[in-house]
Formats: sequence, C-alpha cells, structure tokens
Amino acid sequence: MESISSSQRFSPPYRSVADTYANRTLFITGATGFMGKVLVEKLLRDCGEIKCIYLLIRTKKGVDAGQRRDDYLRHTVFDRVRETNKAQLDKIKCIRGDILSDGLGISDEDRALLVDKVEVVFHCAANVRFDMELKQAVNFNTNGAMRVLGLAEQMKRLVAFVHVSTSYCQCNEEVVEEKYYPAPHNPLGISKLTELINSDVLGLVTPSLLCNLPNTYAYTKALTEDLVCSYQDRFPIAIARPTIVVAACKEPIPGWVEGTNGPTGLMIGAARGVIRSMHCNPEYDAELVPVDITMNAIIVLAAERINSTNREVMFCNVSNSNTNPLTWGTALETGRKQLFKAPLCFALWYPDGSLKTSYYYHMLCVILFQYLPAFLIDFLLIVLRKKPFMVKVQKRITQGIEILQYYTTKVWVFKNDNMRAMYSRLSEEDRTKFYFDMSHIHWPTYFANYFLGVRHYVLKEPPESLPKARRLLQKLYILDKITQIIFYALLLWFFWSYWDVVLGSIQYVFDNGIEIARNAFTPARHIPARS
Repeated sequence: MESISSSQRFSPPYRSVADTYANRTLFITGATGFMGKVLVEKLLRDCGEIKCIYLLIRTKKGVDAGQRRDDYLRHTVFDRVRETNKAQLDKIKCIRGDILSDGLGISDEDRALLVDKVEVVFHCAANVRFDMELKQAVNFNTNGAMRVLGLAEQMKRLVAFVHVSTSYCQCNEEVVEEKYYPAPHNPLGISKLTELINSDVLGLVTPSLLCNLPNTYAYTKALTEDLVCSYQDRFPIAIARPTIVVAACKEPIPGWVEGTNGPTGLMIGAARGVIRSMHCNPEYDAELVPVDITMNAIIVLAAERINSTNREVMFCNVSNSNTNPLTWGTALETGRKQLFKAPLCFALWYPDGSLKTSYYYHMLCVILFQYLPAFLIDFLLIVLRKKPFMVKVQKRITQGIEILQYYTTKVWVFKNDNMRAMYSRLSEEDRTKFYFDMSHIHWPTYFANYFLGVRHYVLKEPPESLPKARRLLQKLYILDKITQIIFYALLLWFFWSYWDVVLGSIQYVFDNGIEIARNAFTPARHIPARS
C-alpha cells in the first residue's frame, strides 16, 4: 500500500480563505502583542465577511480594558483598515480578562457569550522572556494555555483551536519534523509542582528539569504543546511552530516591528556601539521569518483545520527551511551595511563590531572592547559627580547576547512540508493575499526596511532625523580612529621604552622552558647501591 504523507492526510476540499472565515466568530488571546496585531489586522482587511473577533484584553496600569481597546485600534498597523473600510473595526469586541487568572478572569456573562458564539480560537498569548523563573514561565505559558483550553472545551460551535508555539521548543532534536513530540515531563505534574514549591527551591532543580533545553521558555512551550495535544479528542486542533519572527516584509507596513527581542535588540545594541563582538557560526542558517509571512501561514493553517474532517492534530513548522537561505553571517553583514546608511541619533561609540567563531576570542574582545570602556565611562561619570550606568547596561546586554548565542552557534533542520503543501493548494488570488512563499524575498531590501522600521517604530526616530544621525556617525568615526591611533601609539611606545625588559622576560621564559623540557626527557642516571 502506498504511504500517505501528513500533508495529503490533511488536504481538504479547496475553499478560499476569505470564504472559510465568512460569518465566523473568533476569539484571540495575545492580540495586543507583536504577532497578534498583525493577525487581527490581516483578518479584518482580507477576510471582509468575518462576523466578529473577540479579544481577551486585561486592565493594564490603571487603564480599563475598554480604553485599551480604543487605544489598540488607533495603532498605526490599522491605518489601512481605517482608510479602506473603517466599519471593519466595529467587529472587534473586548473581553475583559487575564491569562494569569483562574477561569481567565472572565465574567459569567462574557463566558456564556463566548461559549455560544465562538467557532475559531487563536491562542497567541505567551511570555517570550527566556530568563523567567520556572514558576512564572509555567504559570504564563502552560497554565495560561490550560485556562484557554478549559474555555474552548465548553464552546458549542468550535471548529478550530490554533495554538501558536515555537520551532525551538524541540531544541534537542537536530531535525524537527511536523509531528507530535512528547514533553520532557507531564505538563499537569509540572504545573502542580510549581504551585507547591516556592521559587527558591524550584530554582535549584530547574537545570535538571530542563533536560538540556536552553531556557524556561523553550521548556514550557514543549510542555504546552503536549498539553494542547491531549485535547485532540475534544475539538479540532492545529499547532503552528514559527522559527524567529522578525519585522514585516510587506504588510501592514514594510519594516514594521515592535519590541527589542532577538535580532532587533542585537541591531540596536550594535548601532549604539555597545555590542562589539558576537559569538556566532556565520555559516549556519538564521531561520528568520517576517511577521506577515508567519501570520499569513497561521491564518491559512486555521482555514485548513476548519475545512478538514481529519481529527489528528495538524502541525506546521513556519520556517524558511532552505527556501531562500539566509545565514547568520549574511544577515548580520547585510544589517551592518544598512546600519551605516541609516544610523541612529544616539550612539555611545562608532558601530564596528564583528562575528567570532571562537568563544574565547569573543570573550577577550568583550572584556577589552565592551567592559573596559564601560568601566572607563563610569569612572569619568563618578569624577563628574554623575550616576554611573554603563557597566550595568553592559551586564544586561551581555546576558541577552548569551541567550541569543545559543541559537547562533547551533544548527537545526526544520521540516516544513505541510507549510509548502498548504501554499501549493491556494488559488492564485489567495497566494497574492495570504502570501507566505519566502523565495521572493530580496534580503538587502528587507533589511533596509527592517532597520528603518527599528528607527521609526521602536526608537521613535523619524526619517527627518537621518541627516543629524549621519553627522553623528562621521564624528564617531573620527573619534574611533583617533582613539585607535593613540592606543597603538602607546602600545608601540611601551614596547620601545621597555624593549630590554620585555626581551629579557621572553628570553628568561624561553630558557627556562628549554631547561624544563631537557630535564623531562633526559633519563635519570643509575647510582649503584653501596655494599
């Protein structure tokens, strides 16, 4: 009998994506996050007949959830929807709640509404901090998903539950396939354990619990996938595993990005001149995927889940996977070129870092070119009776870079057969609207938009500030060259002035080394015993 691939098993009769979502009611968690905003905007703009989208929004910093909804819809990502079809925004409804609260903190009235109306759930909420304590990470990522699953189980009309995971929750696998992987431990057992044990004790056992996974984020996402899969007999489930999600390629705005996680934080640190070295294997694939391509693939995955009658969990690795290869070396060098074309208005030093394949060489450069200047700047600030800050900033940067370096010094293969099969089944119209073929991305153009997006949307530096930033870059370049000249001149002066001492020390070490070696390899003389 001919074997059937997972992509063939899940292949539904074709219906356009917009038609699949027509007259449907959705519930989305994590809608206020980077990926969530793109998901909501795309659904509103290109699935015009969608009935209603309920967003789980919590009260934050004294601002009521209702006010947060209004602020949310005024965000720049919704500009195109406002301009083309403003009435679509009325389809957004606010559900006051919190992923960290029992029962999601939803009122009885809102719960009854969701149970009766919702047909599709997108669970996007997650805390992506890699350095969280295990108790916090489990409560947010695993227990949070458990609370959403509990609500979904009650929904009378549910036809698709889509969980947004990460490809890196299976870091122990060199080849990550689009299939179920059991978690290192029972998710319910770990959930109970974190409730019973205090954070200090839990911190002591965390390294052994992680089972070689790099951080609590990857570990709790692995637990969550296992937990979600345990509900496959109760409702239809799809799990999306994006790799490293970065700035938008085309929509809603080319280069739009939010937050400073991952490569974005690296860009900013390098542009400010505070990151001078990066431990990285430049030949390994970077596996960067733009946020619009990621969310288009997830929207189509949900549509396939709706249209399929197969009850097995659908898995989709949203990855580049050699479609349009981009190595870390190419990515960082391309980003570096764009950095010089569009520098920042504020930088502490001329941005001139480099990649190091040797960890020890990298650490030497970090000490010489990051920590020593930081201590010098703090010393000058203390002399000027100002508050020192550079060493503290450098420690924070070093911790962040060490986390990222786990991913830049290892290689994985992320199989994405289901992702490619989904794209092949789309009509030409849907391929245009819900594009997620990465083969057409021109990386230099993408990084140019990416860096401009970082300047404008993350750092709030408008395009008009570019001439000022370029003048600053020229001054920093001159200062950097003067400093290098002074440094090497002092080094030469030192060797010239103390040449005899340096040469004598070298000769002494050399002579002693020869003597030690001679003694080590010379056989001991036999001395006869006296009678």
